[in-house]
Amino acid sequence: MAKKKTLYWECSSGISGDMAVASLLDAGADEKVLLEVLKTIPAHGFDIKISRVSKSGLDCCDFNVELDKDHENHDHDMEYLFGHDHIHSHEHMEEHVYNEDHTHLQEDTHHHEHRNLADVIAIIDKTHMTENARALAVKIFTILAQAEAKAHGTDINHVHFHEVGAIDSIADIIAVSVCLDNLAVDDVCIPSMNEGCGTVRCQHGILPVPVPAVANIIAEYGIAVNQMDIKGEFITPTGAAVAAAVRTTDRLPDKYIIKKIGIGAGKRTYERPSILRAMIIETDAESERGKANTGCEEADYIYKLESNIDDCTGEILGYVMDLLYNAGAREVNYMPVFMKKNRPGWLITVICKEENIKTLENIIFAETTTIGIRRQKMERTILKREISEIATPLGNAVVKVCDSGDSKVFYPEYESAAAIAKKNNVPLKEVYDIIKREINSGGQCGKKEKD
Repeated sequence: MAKKKTLYWECSSGISGDMAVASLLDAGADEKVLLEVLKTIPAHGFDIKISRVSKSGLDCCDFNVELDKDHENHDHDMEYLFGHDHIHSHEHMEEHVYNEDHTHLQEDTHHHEHRNLADVIAIIDKTHMTENARALAVKIFTILAQAEAKAHGTDINHVHFHEVGAIDSIADIIAVSVCLDNLAVDDVCIPSMNEGCGTVRCQHGILPVPVPAVANIIAEYGIAVNQMDIKGEFITPTGAAVAAAVRTTDRLPDKYIIKKIGIGAGKRTYERPSILRAMIIETDAESERGKANTGCEEADYIYKLESNIDDCTGEILGYVMDLLYNAGAREVNYMPVFMKKNRPGWLITVICKEENIKTLENIIFAETTTIGIRRQKMERTILKREISEIATPLGNAVVKVCDSGDSKVFYPEYESAAAIAKKNNVPLKEVYDIIKREINSGGQCGKKEKD
């Protein structure tokens, strides 16, 4: 049975670029592959250190882009923000890679602070990595650039700002892209992210949390945020851009198996440990289809869509029903109801699978006057069933066979019975009687297809 591999990022302490890289390395991304890629970045002034650290007693991976004195990025310098005592210490098992300047992209040591998006993309293009990783890195930087441009009221192609231009951000984002590509996950699940409160000091002064770039990203991409009563910045612009670029779902499967856990350490010290946990989880095809845990083999989940409609004609409602069935609805019905101000109306109910929800809701909104649809996930238990054919004096008839375990029940299919009635010019109810007699007498029934 096919397995689906999902990365679940548990952002209980927010997310930053270095935390994301560290969590992916700890979850199984190939460290040697990453270091080989980082060696090819055509820029100088940085060193990469990968080590093990302890956060609140938890063993974590730490990914650190160490800048030389001329390339320090004070927006990310934890000593500048929080004081020297808040910088955690490193333990053993450290990996280093020193990068030399291969292309001389910058003529002086401070030019890197004023790179624009085109400059960054040029660096990415010259770095040796897979095309998938390269495309993801460009996507992340573009999201970050758009957010910063909006915050500063300028165009994405003209914005020059510290966050995108800094070599530590470049290394972080390239590293995230390489690690994700290496892990080859099918989905990335981020249900929500925790953020702090208060203010933070950065290059532009004292800013509220979340900082403008982060606020722009989470607003644009609809990422849910839980604000904690803890002062400080837990979601960095780079971390928010990574989440926005890679998130494919905000819903965890109902059942899954955890295959690997990785914990990435952050650089700041708060009331709660600054960690990002990455879990590689697997689901099989059955669980992805929504198998309910009922103890019954034939059990799953179904969705019910409902809406009250008070000013549609019968012709329109009949037309809508046809559209809904043709678009994948399992069942559609109308029930007369009395609504506000004693107005008579109709309750439309649609039963469907999750993958059909968006299409069916679009039909209801487009074709009726409703302005809202209620949606409910429901468990259901269904009997095993199959479609078979039975021989009758009037020709073969299609029947549905339902198996409750103790007995089987046969139901003539209307379309087949109607066709036999028309072909033989006999009443439909007589055709039903003939089919039932053949079933009760033990007539030959051959399996046709699975319903």
